[in-house]
Amino acid sequence: MQFWKMNGAGNDFIILNNIQEGLPAEAFPVLARTLCTPHRSLGADGFMVVEPAQGEGDFRMGFYNSDGSLGEMCGNGARCICRYGYETGLAGETQRVETTAGLVTGRRISRREYQVRLNDPTTISLQEELEAEGKTWPCAYVELGNPGLPHAVVPYPGLAGADPQALFRLGRALRNHPRFPKGANVNFYEVTGPDQVLEKTYERGVEDFTLACGTGTGSVVTVLTLLGQVSGQGVQVTMAGGVLTVDVERQGDQVTGLYLTGPTNLVAKGEIFDEELVLP
Repeated sequence: MQFWKMNGAGNDFIILNNIQEGLPAEAFPVLARTLCTPHRSLGADGFMVVEPAQGEGDFRMGFYNSDGSLGEMCGNGARCICRYGYETGLAGETQRVETTAGLVTGRRISRREYQVRLNDPTTISLQEELEAEGKTWPCAYVELGNPGLPHAVVPYPGLAGADPQALFRLGRALRNHPRFPKGANVNFYEVTGPDQVLEKTYERGVEDFTLACGTGTGSVVTVLTLLGQVSGQGVQVTMAGGVLTVDVERQGDQVTGLYLTGPTNLVAKGEIFDEELVLP
């Protein structure tokens, strides 16, 4: 099997073109779990499958978390797969990508920089309170697309100096909180200046912090824009893997467009020979 490995701000993915490979859908969770395992295989945060479009898109993107679970969408993954689509001739300077959560449109800005229009928020709750780790935590809740990709948005003063183990325990507790029936990605944030935000995201399906989370970044900026804490235009979000830029279009309290811009990095192209991979 041929593969590409890419990352967007350190959020890394393995891409397989199933238009060429023709594998059955039941193979994808096994592929994700095996290939995404660090040290024993290629290692990655997620596994993406390129398939023929079923509607008006140029192609379809199937996204699987590293634990083999199906994800609704992935913002950094979408930016990477837009570049893949452009460079393999599946799409042009703009890319229409079908995802489980709906159609995502991408745009090539330069050789490495891509912008995607994320799925619109379908659920926004700005005032939530959750009990975890012996405290009450104020937060917001956002779902992007339909079915919605769930995100908890949690303010965390002093985030840069937070104890990693304490933050991990809190992220895990909130990710599995009963308030979120299908779980949630947990995005801790701190506003550090005008249109400047620091963010750390504990990702559902990875069950750990990742270097970046595109949909999480979009969710954080959505909440902060509606709360009046950022302008919603050119908001710079710093994560461990780099800086992402988010722009929000709104009409009153309704978000009508959500755009994520950032770098992509093509790490490797090759052939998979993993001798421990056993497909169903």
